[in-house]
Amino acid sequence: MQQIIIDTAQCTGCGICVDICPSRAIVLRDGRAVPVPKDCFLCGQCQAVCPANAVHLPQRPVQLGLRTMEEGQTAVPPGTTNVSELVALMRSRRSCRKYGNQPVGMAMLEDLVKIGTTAPSGTNSQSWNFIIVPTRADLQVLGGMVADYYRKLNRLAENPLLRFLLRIFGGDGLGHYYRRYYESVVEALRDWDEKGTDRLFHGAAAAILVTGKKSASCPAEDALLATQNILLAGHAMGLGSCLIGFVVEAMRRDAALQKRVGIAADEEIHSVIALGYPAVKYLRPANRQIVVPRILTLAENGRMATRLHKG
Repeated sequence: MQQIIIDTAQCTGCGICVDICPSRAIVLRDGRAVPVPKDCFLCGQCQAVCPANAVHLPQRPVQLGLRTMEEGQTAVPPGTTNVSELVALMRSRRSCRKYGNQPVGMAMLEDLVKIGTTAPSGTNSQSWNFIIVPTRADLQVLGGMVADYYRKLNRLAENPLLRFLLRIFGGDGLGHYYRRYYESVVEALRDWDEKGTDRLFHGAAAAILVTGKKSASCPAEDALLATQNILLAGHAMGLGSCLIGFVVEAMRRDAALQKRVGIAADEEIHSVIALGYPAVKYLRPANRQIVVPRILTLAENGRMATRLHKG
């Protein structure tokens, strides 16, 4: 059973931690906050709000241990961030598909993993895992492994009878792949074999694989939130990045490939992030299509209604 640690000598009995605890795992007793024998998922809410700094989380270091930058310890209150700069950062990160030859240092890659862990996760499970592919040479080996998988898949997809039978008895997955991806994969494999052109990782210098425990409450969401942190932090650190979906799909469908890259049987791959120093300079942020949200009103006349928000 996990429990927080409360220094009763420092505790003032204000009760803020009791009010904010989502697990109701803290009570006031004799004017002091004490943990109760109830499972706590160590979310850190109590530690974050305690004015007396009397709450501590076991086996949770105060600092991330970043090596490439100074690490602040002061919480940023809501409403104090320059939102314009934050939005500019989000809009400026693009999927980089042309990298220079400069390697990415291991300290930077490890810091990106640590920054990824600052993302929220379901019931604070932090059930993600990260695999660093540290060099261009390592990526080339991984690229060869993935290429072998798609060679096998293409041989299956070339068979019209097999596509027909699978469409009748098992869905149209193979047919969909054949219609949408087969030709481009053939070209990419030819470029890889004949010219050494990397159309998978685009010449990136390194990569980070993000996995999640299958037993977690929402492993995909947890892993993708951590992925977004890595993407934005990488941009701020001067790196380009790109999500490589073809590698994710290959690893999900090939148990032998998962095993070769160190993904445990109780984990599933959710993202592969190619990283490197961009060989191109982006001058403008990315544009996005206009979205029209639907507004859900549940309190009007006791009936549910949705409508488009016209701005």
